[in-house]
Amino acid sequence: MSIPKTIFVISGPSGSGKTTLLKGVLADRLLRNKLARSVSYTTRPKRSGEKNGRDYRFINKNEFKEKRKAKKLLEWTEYLGYYYGTPKELRSDKSSARPGLVLCLDIKGARRVKKLYPENSVSIFVMPLSLKLLPQRMQKRCSKTGAKEIEQRLALAEEEVRASMHYDYRIVNKDLGKAIVALRNIIKRKLFAQNVKK
Repeated sequence: MSIPKTIFVISGPSGSGKTTLLKGVLADRLLRNKLARSVSYTTRPKRSGEKNGRDYRFINKNEFKEKRKAKKLLEWTEYLGYYYGTPKELRSDKSSARPGLVLCLDIKGARRVKKLYPENSVSIFVMPLSLKLLPQRMQKRCSKTGAKEIEQRLALAEEEVRASMHYDYRIVNKDLGKAIVALRNIIKRKLFAQNVKK
């Protein structure tokens, strides 16, 4: 398995904006050809606007269990009744020349990657401005999200925020534009080993 020079692990509570931030980073012309993104497997239903192979690789539970049994997953977790897993082949042949790789993982997955690759992994936690804002963001992102699921996600968010002290960097997503710049700068500093003006 080809290991990238630097693995960037991005975590954050549901609704914190980590996926939007990542899209903003990948829109940067300098970073676009330097970063690859590993697409995780999931058994959860596809949301409106999501594309199979771009956002996630959507599979059923039996397929997921087969991959887990065949040891084709680097790490996996169960979240609100659905499975999520990172393929052991972190990147495709097409993106193997890129020095950086981005993974969006929960706190357990991030801990696993840091343990496996302590020398070349960087963990970044996206903090919401306030946990009180998350229910509205969750509902806006997926109108089918029920009150019980939101309550479960908020309980998990509190646990995730407590665990964020173990991350290398924390970004508060108060202003989307500034948060994107902050994330870009962290990645550029690590990839190019030079100071980047904020």
